[in-house]
Amino acid sequence: METSIQINPQIEPSWKKVLNEEFSKKYFFDLKLFLLEEKKKHTIYPPGSQIFAAFNHTPFHNVKVVILGQDPYHGPGQAHGLCFSVPKGIPAPPSLKNIFKELNDDIGMPIPKHGNLEKWAKRGILLLNATLTVRANQAGSHQNKGWETFTDAAIKAVSEKHSGIVFLLWGNYAQAKSKIIDQNKHFILKAPHPSPLSASRGFFGCKHFSKTNRLLTSIGKEPIDWTLE
Repeated sequence: METSIQINPQIEPSWKKVLNEEFSKKYFFDLKLFLLEEKKKHTIYPPGSQIFAAFNHTPFHNVKVVILGQDPYHGPGQAHGLCFSVPKGIPAPPSLKNIFKELNDDIGMPIPKHGNLEKWAKRGILLLNATLTVRANQAGSHQNKGWETFTDAAIKAVSEKHSGIVFLLWGNYAQAKSKIIDQNKHFILKAPHPSPLSASRGFFGCKHFSKTNRLLTSIGKEPIDWTLE
């Protein structure tokens, strides 16, 4: 059984180089203490080895697209460190089903039989939640503990050191991050959140997947292969 949370070294080397200063700041030390205390009393998702999965699957120099989520899934077996994604064998949650529906309507991609988005991550899509951990069955329980400062630093690093990145900002929470993105050298596509509460208000029909590929090809980058099977 895991007795500690390793939230410092288990991150891909190119990201560790970019974000190294964050690990020595007081907020990060306080965050680690908070997580250690949480772990004593509660089940925490995702497992410690997957907290930094978004970074580990998508090295800093490979980032082409950023999709921002808010919080990990808080049900058993769902969260594995990539926003909107679930491991194979876990039913796709409603928001992910709506993402797949829009992909099908937009580019004709068949609805996948699973909800694991690791292939997207390996193709340059940073699937980043603003908060990287959550208490079991309590949505938002680890918000405002320091994770947002860390993930904002990651977004700022992408904005400052790259150009021509496509940011997909779905919902008000993600769209608020546009203020830390240099809109003069990146592309920002906004739509309502894909959750059942808001998808019909403009997520359906946003065509962000075909638009992303047109933007990438317009600057000489390879388009994204969105298929998952």
